[in-house]
Amino acid sequence: MLQVSRLASSIKPSATLAAAARAKQLQASGVRIRDFSLGEPDFPTPEHVCEAARRAMAAGKTRYTQASGTPELRGAVAKLYGESYGLSVTPEQVLISNGAKHSLHNALAGAISPGDEVIIPTPYWVSYSDLVAMTGGVPVLVPTSMQSGFRLTPEALKAAITPRTRMLLLNAPSNPTGAVYTKAQLEAIARVVLDTGISVLSDEIYERLMFDGREPVCFATLHPDLPGRTITVSGVSKTYAMTGWRIGWSVAPVALAKAMGNIQSQQTSNPCSISQAAALAAITGEQGCVESMRAVFQQRRDLVCRLLNAVPGIRCPVPDGAFYAFFNIEGLYGKAPGGRKISDSASFCDAALEDAHVCLVPGSAFGAEGFARLSFATSNEEIESGVSQLAAWLSKG
Repeated sequence: MLQVSRLASSIKPSATLAAAARAKQLQASGVRIRDFSLGEPDFPTPEHVCEAARRAMAAGKTRYTQASGTPELRGAVAKLYGESYGLSVTPEQVLISNGAKHSLHNALAGAISPGDEVIIPTPYWVSYSDLVAMTGGVPVLVPTSMQSGFRLTPEALKAAITPRTRMLLLNAPSNPTGAVYTKAQLEAIARVVLDTGISVLSDEIYERLMFDGREPVCFATLHPDLPGRTITVSGVSKTYAMTGWRIGWSVAPVALAKAMGNIQSQQTSNPCSISQAAALAAITGEQGCVESMRAVFQQRRDLVCRLLNAVPGIRCPVPDGAFYAFFNIEGLYGKAPGGRKISDSASFCDAALEDAHVCLVPGSAFGAEGFARLSFATSNEEIESGVSQLAAWLSKG
């Protein structure tokens, strides 16, 4: 009889995808759900990107490409880092993968050996700890606080490093908090990295979605020695509203990039050829669409924070980037709106879905009890209606 492996048994389903699935189940039964669970832009993929995909199909570019991605796309990504950050990158350092999540797995599989520790600041994206565990590593969770802006401090990083520490997994702008580091804050972290000899996996997928005039900082650019010990991950999903196209990339030292490419060649072979053509058009084409989407996200951020902070018992810090509100709900503990007692983030989100018909993700899924995440990658009407329903439900308790 076939049995589930110990590895598979140890892996939890994605909390964000599970919440979205439950919302869809209720919607299928006729319940109108305000779904704020997924981090997926609601904008259409830019037309010039779609047109590039159509041209690629018409030209017969529907066969295998090189396992590590087409030379054109790898070259364009390398050029992008030079033009945007002044970082010298060769195409051989670039690995194109099936989304940034796949890039993260390749990076961990290529750089982590069994028993190696990977430091992950919390709150963290739901997949980080399981991705580390799947590659034999040991996730070491280092808490941050709302008071510190959910930013890792160099002191906390240094205190968490042991002889078994191999890597820091850093994400900015952050999912779920929207936290952004200043250049000075990142330089302080870089000094600890350089002094201790650990490496960095820098997840920069939200780099183009920053607010209030903030500019992205590529971690690998902060010191001449950092490119040799940093793996940078990004992609087209969030910036260009291309989540379903599944194209991400990593930039790493050549030897490691080659090893990661070998891993990918045995897992999935190449990413979709048509998606690669579309991604090439996205990063080399007209960029006005990016600023237009970013400006709308900033307006939505202002709206959702204002509405949430008007709800008694909720405290919502203002995120500096990405498109999530990560709000504190500890002021609601002990309340029982509609007869369901709120005792933690999971019970709050379960009750909000069942009774208020609002889908959120509990902070416990991100390693931060006492919070909930709301994705504002949706319309103003959805935001206003959803928060209104949430407030009306909570007023009954």
